[in-house]
Amino acid sequence: MQEDRAVARLPRAGSAGDAGLTAVRVPKQLDNTAKAAIVVRLLLNEGADLPIEELPDELQARLTARMGSMGLVDRVTLAAVVHEFAEALDGVGLSFPKGLAGAISAMDGRISPQTAARLRKEAGVRQAGDPWARLRALPVEDLVVMAEAESAEVAAVLLSKLETAKAAALLGKLAGPLARRIAYAISQTGNVTPEAVDRIGLSLASQLDLKPVRAFDDGPHERVGAILNHSAAATRDDVLSALDETDAEFASNVRKAIFTFAHIPARIDARDVPKVIRAANPETLLTALAGATEEKDARAAEFLLSNMSSRMADSLREEIAERGAVKPRDAEVAMTEIVAAIRELQRAGEMALITEEAAEDDAG
Repeated sequence: MQEDRAVARLPRAGSAGDAGLTAVRVPKQLDNTAKAAIVVRLLLNEGADLPIEELPDELQARLTARMGSMGLVDRVTLAAVVHEFAEALDGVGLSFPKGLAGAISAMDGRISPQTAARLRKEAGVRQAGDPWARLRALPVEDLVVMAEAESAEVAAVLLSKLETAKAAALLGKLAGPLARRIAYAISQTGNVTPEAVDRIGLSLASQLDLKPVRAFDDGPHERVGAILNHSAAATRDDVLSALDETDAEFASNVRKAIFTFAHIPARIDARDVPKVIRAANPETLLTALAGATEEKDARAAEFLLSNMSSRMADSLREEIAERGAVKPRDAEVAMTEIVAAIRELQRAGEMALITEEAAEDDAG
Protein backbone atom coordinates (compact mmCIF):
# COMPACT_ATOMS: atom_id res chain seq x y z
CA MET A 1 0.00 0.00 0.00
CA GLN A 2 1.08 3.57 -0.70
CA GLU A 3 0.57 4.51 2.95
CA ASP A 4 2.76 1.63 4.17
CA ARG A 5 5.56 2.50 1.71
CA ALA A 6 5.44 6.13 2.79
CA VAL A 7 5.76 5.16 6.46
CA ALA A 8 8.50 2.60 5.74
CA ARG A 9 10.73 5.13 3.97
CA LEU A 10 10.80 7.52 6.94
CA PRO A 11 13.39 7.29 9.72
CA ARG A 12 12.24 6.28 13.17
CA ALA A 13 12.81 8.65 16.06
CA GLY A 14 16.14 7.87 17.67
CA SER A 15 17.42 5.80 14.70
CA ALA A 16 21.11 5.56 13.84
CA GLY A 17 20.78 8.00 10.95
CA ASP A 18 19.50 10.68 13.32
CA ALA A 19 21.77 9.89 16.25
CA GLY A 20 23.66 13.17 16.03
CA LEU A 21 20.47 15.20 15.61
CA THR A 22 18.41 13.61 18.39
CA ALA A 23 21.24 14.12 20.82
CA VAL A 24 20.55 17.85 20.88
CA ARG A 25 16.94 18.07 19.68
CA VAL A 26 13.71 16.50 20.86
CA PRO A 27 10.37 16.20 19.03
CA LYS A 28 7.92 19.06 19.45
CA GLN A 29 4.86 18.46 21.57
CA LEU A 30 1.85 18.43 19.23
CA ASP A 31 -1.86 17.88 19.70
CA ASN A 32 -3.68 15.10 17.88
CA THR A 33 -5.01 17.42 15.17
CA ALA A 34 -1.50 18.57 14.30
CA LYS A 35 -0.26 14.96 14.22
CA ALA A 36 -3.14 14.03 11.91
CA ALA A 37 -2.28 16.97 9.66
CA ILE A 38 1.34 15.78 9.43
CA VAL A 39 0.36 12.20 8.55
CA VAL A 40 -2.20 13.34 5.96
CA ARG A 41 0.27 15.76 4.38
CA LEU A 42 2.92 13.04 4.21
CA LEU A 43 0.60 10.49 2.61
CA LEU A 44 -0.72 13.01 0.09
CA ASN A 45 2.85 13.86 -0.88
CA GLU A 46 3.41 10.16 -1.55
CA GLY A 47 0.36 10.03 -3.85
CA ALA A 48 -1.99 8.19 -1.50
CA ASP A 49 -5.71 8.49 -2.26
CA LEU A 50 -7.26 9.31 1.11
CA PRO A 51 -11.09 9.34 1.43
CA ILE A 52 -11.02 12.55 3.50
CA GLU A 53 -14.40 13.54 2.06
CA GLU A 54 -15.99 10.75 4.12
CA LEU A 55 -15.08 12.53 7.37
CA PRO A 56 -17.70 14.76 9.01
CA ASP A 57 -17.61 18.33 7.68
CA GLU A 58 -16.38 19.66 11.04
CA LEU A 59 -13.37 17.34 11.05
CA GLN A 60 -12.56 18.18 7.43
CA ALA A 61 -12.62 21.86 8.31
CA ARG A 62 -10.44 21.41 11.44
CA LEU A 63 -7.91 19.30 9.57
CA THR A 64 -7.67 21.77 6.68
CA ALA A 65 -7.33 24.75 9.02
CA ARG A 66 -4.59 22.99 11.04
CA MET A 67 -2.67 22.12 7.88
CA GLY A 68 -2.77 25.80 6.93
CA SER A 69 -1.12 26.81 10.23
CA MET A 70 1.59 24.16 10.52
CA GLY A 71 4.44 25.84 8.66
CA LEU A 72 7.66 23.77 8.75
CA VAL A 73 8.09 20.53 10.68
CA ASP A 74 11.59 19.33 11.56
CA ARG A 75 12.74 15.80 10.76
CA VAL A 76 12.87 14.68 14.37
CA THR A 77 9.25 15.69 15.00
CA LEU A 78 8.20 14.12 11.69
CA ALA A 79 9.94 10.87 12.56
CA ALA A 80 8.35 10.80 16.02
CA VAL A 81 4.85 11.37 14.63
CA VAL A 82 5.29 8.69 11.97
CA HIS A 83 6.67 6.25 14.56
CA GLU A 84 3.63 6.86 16.79
CA PHE A 85 1.27 6.46 13.81
CA ALA A 86 2.97 3.20 12.73
CA GLU A 87 2.75 1.78 16.26
CA ALA A 88 -0.95 2.69 16.41
CA LEU A 89 -1.54 0.87 13.11
CA ASP A 90 0.40 -2.17 14.31
CA GLY A 91 -1.81 -2.35 17.37
CA VAL A 92 -5.05 -2.46 15.41
CA GLY A 93 -6.39 -6.00 15.22
CA LEU A 94 -9.80 -5.43 13.65
CA SER A 95 -11.81 -2.42 12.54
CA PHE A 96 -15.60 -2.29 12.59
CA PRO A 97 -17.80 0.17 10.65
CA LYS A 98 -18.97 3.16 12.62
CA GLY A 99 -22.66 3.29 13.43
CA LEU A 100 -25.60 1.18 12.31
CA ALA A 101 -25.62 2.68 8.81
CA GLY A 102 -22.03 1.54 8.26
CA ALA A 103 -22.75 -1.88 9.72
CA ILE A 104 -25.75 -2.36 7.40
CA SER A 105 -23.62 -1.37 4.41
CA ALA A 106 -20.89 -3.81 5.48
CA MET A 107 -23.49 -6.58 5.67
CA ASP A 108 -25.02 -5.69 2.31
CA GLY A 109 -25.68 -8.85 0.33
CA ARG A 110 -25.24 -11.01 3.41
CA ILE A 111 -28.48 -10.15 5.17
CA SER A 112 -31.85 -10.08 3.47
CA PRO A 113 -33.13 -6.80 1.97
CA GLN A 114 -36.14 -7.07 4.29
CA THR A 115 -33.92 -7.18 7.38
CA ALA A 116 -31.77 -4.29 6.17
CA ALA A 117 -34.85 -2.16 5.44
CA ARG A 118 -36.35 -2.94 8.85
CA LEU A 119 -33.13 -2.04 10.68
CA ARG A 120 -32.88 1.27 8.83
CA LYS A 121 -36.49 2.09 9.60
CA GLU A 122 -36.20 1.18 13.29
CA ALA A 123 -32.96 3.12 13.77
CA GLY A 124 -33.98 6.02 11.54
CA VAL A 125 -30.87 5.87 9.38
CA ARG A 126 -30.65 6.26 5.64
CA GLN A 127 -28.58 4.01 3.42
CA ALA A 128 -24.95 5.06 3.55
CA GLY A 129 -22.91 6.16 0.58
CA ASP A 130 -22.96 8.81 -2.11
CA PRO A 131 -26.63 9.45 -2.97
CA TRP A 132 -25.76 10.27 -6.57
CA ALA A 133 -23.93 6.96 -6.98
CA ARG A 134 -27.12 5.18 -5.90
CA LEU A 135 -29.25 7.27 -8.26
CA ARG A 136 -26.94 6.72 -11.22
CA ALA A 137 -27.22 2.96 -10.68
CA LEU A 138 -31.02 3.00 -11.09
CA PRO A 139 -32.59 1.75 -14.34
CA VAL A 140 -33.87 4.44 -16.68
CA GLU A 141 -37.48 3.41 -16.04
CA ASP A 142 -37.17 4.24 -12.32
CA LEU A 143 -35.50 7.55 -13.10
CA VAL A 144 -38.37 8.45 -15.44
CA VAL A 145 -40.89 7.98 -12.62
CA MET A 146 -38.70 10.11 -10.34
CA ALA A 147 -38.27 12.91 -12.91
CA GLU A 148 -42.00 13.02 -13.64
CA ALA A 149 -42.80 13.40 -9.94
CA GLU A 150 -40.32 16.24 -9.29
CA SER A 151 -40.19 19.86 -10.40
CA ALA A 152 -38.40 20.69 -13.66
CA GLU A 153 -35.57 22.30 -11.67
CA VAL A 154 -34.92 19.17 -9.58
CA ALA A 155 -35.20 16.96 -12.68
CA ALA A 156 -32.66 19.24 -14.40
CA VAL A 157 -30.15 18.63 -11.60
CA LEU A 158 -30.87 14.89 -11.81
CA LEU A 159 -30.15 14.82 -15.54
CA SER A 160 -26.99 16.87 -15.06
CA LYS A 161 -25.60 14.33 -12.58
CA LEU A 162 -26.20 11.31 -14.85
CA GLU A 163 -23.85 9.96 -17.48
CA THR A 164 -24.59 11.56 -20.86
CA ALA A 165 -25.94 8.38 -22.46
CA LYS A 166 -28.27 7.65 -19.54
CA ALA A 167 -29.44 11.26 -19.38
CA ALA A 168 -30.25 11.11 -23.11
CA ALA A 169 -32.18 7.85 -22.64
CA LEU A 170 -34.12 9.39 -19.73
CA LEU A 171 -34.95 12.54 -21.67
CA GLY A 172 -36.13 10.44 -24.62
CA LYS A 173 -38.66 8.60 -22.46
CA LEU A 174 -40.26 11.76 -21.06
CA ALA A 175 -43.28 13.44 -22.63
CA GLY A 176 -42.32 16.17 -25.09
CA PRO A 177 -43.50 19.22 -23.10
CA LEU A 178 -41.88 17.95 -19.89
CA ALA A 179 -38.64 17.12 -21.67
CA ARG A 180 -38.50 20.65 -23.09
CA ARG A 181 -39.15 22.22 -19.67
CA ILE A 182 -36.40 20.15 -18.07
CA ALA A 183 -33.96 20.91 -20.90
CA TYR A 184 -34.60 24.62 -20.42
CA ALA A 185 -34.25 24.28 -16.63
CA ILE A 186 -30.74 22.87 -17.15
CA SER A 187 -29.76 26.28 -18.59
CA GLN A 188 -30.69 27.80 -15.22
CA THR A 189 -28.41 25.55 -13.14
CA GLY A 190 -25.22 27.54 -13.64
CA ASN A 191 -25.31 29.03 -10.13
CA VAL A 192 -26.49 25.96 -8.23
CA THR A 193 -24.22 25.36 -5.23
CA PRO A 194 -22.65 21.98 -4.35
CA GLU A 195 -24.61 22.06 -1.08
CA ALA A 196 -27.89 22.37 -2.98
CA VAL A 197 -26.94 19.51 -5.31
CA ASP A 198 -26.05 17.36 -2.29
CA ARG A 199 -29.39 18.13 -0.60
CA ILE A 200 -31.27 17.26 -3.79
CA GLY A 201 -29.35 13.99 -4.06
CA LEU A 202 -30.11 13.08 -0.45
CA SER A 203 -33.79 13.94 -0.92
CA LEU A 204 -34.10 11.82 -4.07
CA ALA A 205 -32.13 8.91 -2.60
CA SER A 206 -34.27 8.96 0.54
CA GLN A 207 -37.21 7.98 -1.66
CA LEU A 208 -35.40 4.72 -2.38
CA ASP A 209 -35.20 3.95 1.34
CA LEU A 210 -38.94 4.51 1.68
CA LYS A 211 -39.83 2.10 -1.10
CA PRO A 212 -41.01 -1.25 0.27
CA VAL A 213 -38.80 -4.24 -0.44
CA ARG A 214 -40.36 -6.40 -3.14
CA ALA A 215 -40.88 -10.06 -2.41
CA PHE A 216 -40.31 -10.96 -6.08
CA ASP A 217 -37.57 -9.74 -8.40
CA ASP A 218 -39.71 -10.14 -11.53
CA GLY A 219 -43.02 -8.50 -12.32
CA PRO A 220 -46.33 -10.44 -12.27
CA HIS A 221 -46.52 -10.82 -16.05
CA GLU A 222 -42.93 -12.10 -16.16
CA ARG A 223 -43.64 -14.72 -13.50
CA VAL A 224 -46.80 -15.91 -15.26
CA GLY A 225 -44.92 -15.96 -18.57
CA ALA A 226 -42.11 -18.06 -17.07
CA ILE A 227 -44.65 -20.56 -15.72
CA LEU A 228 -46.48 -20.80 -19.03
CA ASN A 229 -43.17 -21.28 -20.85
CA HIS A 230 -42.92 -24.68 -19.17
CA SER A 231 -46.61 -25.54 -19.42
CA ALA A 232 -48.25 -27.68 -22.05
CA ALA A 233 -49.44 -25.79 -25.11
CA ALA A 234 -53.09 -26.57 -24.34
CA THR A 235 -52.74 -25.23 -20.79
CA ARG A 236 -50.92 -22.12 -22.05
CA ASP A 237 -53.59 -21.32 -24.63
CA ASP A 238 -56.39 -21.89 -22.11
CA VAL A 239 -54.80 -19.59 -19.50
CA LEU A 240 -54.10 -16.86 -22.04
CA SER A 241 -57.68 -17.00 -23.31
CA ALA A 242 -58.97 -16.61 -19.77
CA LEU A 243 -56.59 -13.71 -19.14
CA ASP A 244 -57.81 -12.01 -22.32
CA GLU A 245 -61.33 -12.01 -20.90
CA THR A 246 -60.25 -10.84 -17.43
CA ASP A 247 -57.45 -8.33 -18.15
CA ALA A 248 -56.48 -7.85 -21.80
CA GLU A 249 -53.52 -5.58 -20.99
CA PHE A 250 -52.05 -8.05 -18.51
CA ALA A 251 -52.58 -10.87 -21.01
CA SER A 252 -50.69 -8.85 -23.64
CA ASN A 253 -47.75 -8.35 -21.26
CA VAL A 254 -47.74 -12.06 -20.42
CA ARG A 255 -47.57 -12.93 -24.13
CA LYS A 256 -44.52 -10.67 -24.48
CA ALA A 257 -42.84 -12.53 -21.60
CA ILE A 258 -43.54 -15.94 -23.11
CA PHE A 259 -40.82 -17.52 -25.20
CA THR A 260 -41.54 -20.89 -26.79
CA PHE A 261 -39.94 -23.04 -29.47
CA ALA A 262 -42.16 -21.39 -32.10
CA HIS A 263 -40.71 -17.96 -31.21
CA ILE A 264 -37.13 -18.96 -32.08
CA PRO A 265 -37.03 -17.46 -35.63
CA ALA A 266 -38.29 -14.08 -34.41
CA ARG A 267 -36.37 -13.87 -31.12
CA ILE A 268 -32.96 -15.39 -31.88
CA ASP A 269 -30.25 -13.93 -34.08
CA ALA A 270 -29.23 -16.43 -36.76
CA ARG A 271 -25.59 -16.01 -35.68
CA ASP A 272 -26.47 -17.41 -32.24
CA VAL A 273 -27.89 -20.68 -33.56
CA PRO A 274 -24.53 -22.54 -33.26
CA LYS A 275 -24.46 -21.60 -29.54
CA VAL A 276 -27.92 -23.09 -29.10
CA ILE A 277 -26.90 -26.28 -30.92
CA ARG A 278 -23.81 -26.68 -28.69
CA ALA A 279 -25.84 -26.07 -25.51
CA ALA A 280 -28.63 -28.50 -26.39
CA ASN A 281 -28.51 -32.20 -25.68
CA PRO A 282 -28.09 -33.94 -29.11
CA GLU A 283 -30.87 -36.46 -28.50
CA THR A 284 -33.19 -33.72 -27.20
CA LEU A 285 -32.44 -31.57 -30.25
CA LEU A 286 -33.20 -34.46 -32.61
CA THR A 287 -36.50 -35.20 -30.84
CA ALA A 288 -37.53 -31.53 -30.95
CA LEU A 289 -36.72 -31.17 -34.65
CA ALA A 290 -38.39 -34.45 -35.59
CA GLY A 291 -41.50 -33.62 -33.56
CA ALA A 292 -41.91 -30.09 -34.93
CA THR A 293 -44.84 -30.87 -37.19
CA GLU A 294 -47.10 -27.88 -36.40
CA GLU A 295 -46.63 -25.01 -38.84
CA LYS A 296 -44.97 -22.55 -36.40
CA ASP A 297 -42.82 -25.23 -34.82
CA ALA A 298 -41.79 -26.51 -38.26
CA ARG A 299 -40.64 -22.98 -39.21
CA ALA A 300 -38.54 -22.85 -36.03
CA ALA A 301 -36.98 -26.23 -36.78
CA GLU A 302 -36.14 -25.14 -40.34
CA PHE A 303 -34.63 -21.90 -38.98
CA LEU A 304 -32.29 -23.90 -36.75
CA LEU A 305 -31.34 -26.32 -39.53
CA SER A 306 -30.71 -23.49 -42.00
CA ASN A 307 -28.31 -21.65 -39.66
CA MET A 308 -26.06 -24.52 -38.57
CA SER A 309 -23.26 -26.07 -40.57
CA SER A 310 -24.49 -27.78 -43.74
CA ARG A 311 -22.85 -31.07 -42.74
CA MET A 312 -24.65 -31.13 -39.38
CA ALA A 313 -27.94 -30.07 -40.97
CA ASP A 314 -27.75 -32.86 -43.57
CA SER A 315 -26.91 -35.40 -40.87
CA LEU A 316 -29.84 -34.29 -38.72
CA ARG A 317 -32.25 -34.36 -41.66
CA GLU A 318 -31.24 -37.97 -42.35
CA GLU A 319 -31.73 -38.93 -38.69
CA ILE A 320 -35.12 -37.19 -38.63
CA ALA A 321 -36.24 -39.17 -41.68
CA GLU A 322 -35.07 -42.44 -40.11
CA ARG A 323 -36.66 -41.61 -36.76
CA GLY A 324 -40.19 -41.32 -38.06
CA ALA A 325 -43.11 -39.99 -36.04
CA VAL A 326 -42.50 -38.62 -32.54
CA LYS A 327 -45.15 -38.65 -29.83
CA PRO A 328 -46.56 -35.12 -29.32
CA ARG A 329 -45.81 -35.25 -25.59
CA ASP A 330 -42.16 -36.24 -26.19
CA ALA A 331 -41.79 -33.50 -28.81
CA GLU A 332 -43.24 -30.88 -26.45
CA VAL A 333 -40.90 -31.88 -23.62
CA ALA A 334 -37.90 -31.74 -25.97
CA MET A 335 -38.88 -28.30 -27.27
CA THR A 336 -39.27 -27.03 -23.72
CA GLU A 337 -35.74 -28.26 -22.91
CA ILE A 338 -34.36 -26.43 -25.97
CA VAL A 339 -36.04 -23.25 -24.79
CA ALA A 340 -34.60 -23.78 -21.28
CA ALA A 341 -31.10 -24.10 -22.80
CA ILE A 342 -31.62 -20.83 -24.66
CA ARG A 343 -32.79 -19.10 -21.48
CA GLU A 344 -29.68 -20.39 -19.67
CA LEU A 345 -27.46 -18.92 -22.40
CA GLN A 346 -29.30 -15.63 -22.00
CA ARG A 347 -28.86 -15.60 -18.21
CA ALA A 348 -25.15 -16.36 -18.62
CA GLY A 349 -24.81 -13.36 -20.94
CA GLU A 350 -23.68 -15.51 -23.88
CA MET A 351 -26.54 -14.38 -26.09
CA ALA A 352 -29.43 -11.92 -26.07
CA LEU A 353 -32.98 -12.43 -27.24
CA ILE A 354 -34.44 -10.01 -29.75
CA THR A 355 -37.13 -7.95 -28.02
CA GLU A 356 -40.76 -8.46 -28.96
CA GLU A 357 -40.97 -4.85 -30.20
CA ALA A 358 -37.86 -5.20 -32.39
CA ALA A 359 -39.16 -8.44 -33.84
CA GLU A 360 -42.48 -6.77 -34.72
CA ASP A 361 -40.65 -3.82 -36.32
CA ASP A 362 -38.55 -6.17 -38.46
CA ALA A 363 -41.66 -8.07 -39.51
CA GLY A 364 -43.30 -4.79 -40.46
